[in-house]
Amino acid sequence: MTSPSTDLDALAARAATGDADALDALLTAIRPDVLRRCTRILPFSSDAEDAAQEALIAVAKGIHGFGGRSKFTTWLYPVVANSAFATYRRMRKTADEAGLDQAPEVADPERVSVLAGTRLDLVEALEKLRVDQPHVVEAVVLRDLMGLDYAEIAERLDVPLGTVKSRINHARTSLRVLLAVR
Repeated sequence: MTSPSTDLDALAARAATGDADALDALLTAIRPDVLRRCTRILPFSSDAEDAAQEALIAVAKGIHGFGGRSKFTTWLYPVVANSAFATYRRMRKTADEAGLDQAPEVADPERVSVLAGTRLDLVEALEKLRVDQPHVVEAVVLRDLMGLDYAEIAERLDVPLGTVKSRINHARTSLRVLLAVR
């Protein structure tokens, strides 16, 4: 019996060669996971849905770049994180242009996690840290928000395992400082 990740790897490999049916099956299979991971970054469901849709489009457009040298999810999760953060930056820019200082003070508790404010604080802190130290942000996002293990991150970033651990530790320390100031 094959594991779900093996099935995804096989579908992705077929999709990367131009198999349209495999691409459709792959996108259908990964959609729930992509949405769940976008929700880890964006607390409002409509924003997470937008980011998930963008991630799926990015996968469809970029699947030919999946070479099968790693697990498909190792290739996928940075695409998902980038889509979620791009959605956040777009929302932030729109809010800034409209003269809004921040998201609404009170979120609808029936539609949004009670952690929504905390999550937005984290996303904002990650964006600030990204300006000066993008290499540490990528590592901590892949570990703490996307759930990749250290070895997968090392493979994805093409750096030694010790470097990954160091970057994650540095990012977490910097984030604690940024979040304490809030």
